Amino acid sequence: MKKVILFFAICFSFLNHLNAQSQTPVSNLYKGTIDGKTPITVYIKTEESPCTAELMFTSMYRYNKSNKWIQIYPTQNKKVENEFVMVEHGFSGVLILKKTGNTFTGLWISPDTQKQLKVDLKEVSMTKKEIESFEKTMEKVNYENNDC
Repeated sequence: MKKVILFFAICFSFLNHLNAQSQTPVSNLYKGTIDGKTPITVYIKTEESPCTAELMFTSMYRYNKSNKWIQIYPTQNKKVENEFVMVEHGFSGVLILKKTGNTFTGLWISPDTQKQLKVDLKEVSMTKKEIESFEKTMEKVNYENNDC
């Protein structure tokens, strides 16, 4: 009987370990330009939805000359998984991007659609300390935008 209980405990522990691994968020940092001349930085965190197997994204970006981060809400195209629409908080702009390898290319579009600027981004590596810093910043930006 003890062997059966031990066996189930080991199996349960192993399944919990696998489940925890599959839900580990992935963070990516991209640097590039808007309109070929305005440098920007984009931070994207990807994780599995706790309710479905779909991916969830939380993200922010900033113009490098500014310290102000803009929260963006990415949505992945369900039919073409490398296409994304990212709406800025307050609908101050929209990014429509296509991911190829470790790059994003596409457009930034103003809310009135009168301005459409080219966006080019390339992934850059981050240290663990940088990831922690971006996570704290994103938490702060999210709090500022969505707190009651």
